[in-house]
Amino acid sequence: MATAAQVAATFLSFLSCPRHHTAPSPSISFLATPVLPASLRAAAAGGQTLTFRCRGRRIAVVAQLPTMIPELASGEKKIRWSSRAVRSFAMAELEARKMRYPTTGTEGLLMGILVEGTSDAAKLMRANGITLLTVRDAAATILGKSEMFYFSPMHPPLTESAQRALDWAVNEKLKSGEDGEVTANHLFLAIWSDKESAGHKVLASLGFDDQKASLLAKTVTV
Repeated sequence: MATAAQVAATFLSFLSCPRHHTAPSPSISFLATPVLPASLRAAAAGGQTLTFRCRGRRIAVVAQLPTMIPELASGEKKIRWSSRAVRSFAMAELEARKMRYPTTGTEGLLMGILVEGTSDAAKLMRANGITLLTVRDAAATILGKSEMFYFSPMHPPLTESAQRALDWAVNEKLKSGEDGEVTANHLFLAIWSDKESAGHKVLASLGFDDQKASLLAKTVTV
């Protein structure tokens, strides 16, 4: 019979391995998840997949983020998201759950970019003293803290502003007419472009401005 210490160790090991990801609204999805939303079945069938390892387990994730752009939603056009953007999005949902929020907003997307940590957007934030901790604190100040005993849904759906950010990022890439991927840098600039979004307000409260954003815009295709 397992001892109490063994049971506790097994439970902590389980918690330390993130299990993600599909939202009630269209979202990326870990294929290890038992149920895949109808909005993602087409992407899962024909889209690119990325593979992550967590304690020796292989976890595949559909490299397609949700869009409300008709041409993309209908399959008439295709767009590729970078692996950094996909990982940032996955981490955004996890951060929303840690904050006990019912939705994944632009503030969550910022946190996801910081957790992923390797994009130019993440590096620019850190260079300006913007860290995961400061973003969390600013988000709690702007949006308020959740109830202590409230538990976020397993897959918090996107807010309207978060969905607009994803669509803005895709539109910017389409307008450029260039090949390549929609990156975490596009996503960050999309958040900054929406002055009414929680993410923009968080960044502004931490001293970010248009001049700093212009530095990233020069390398947006990276």
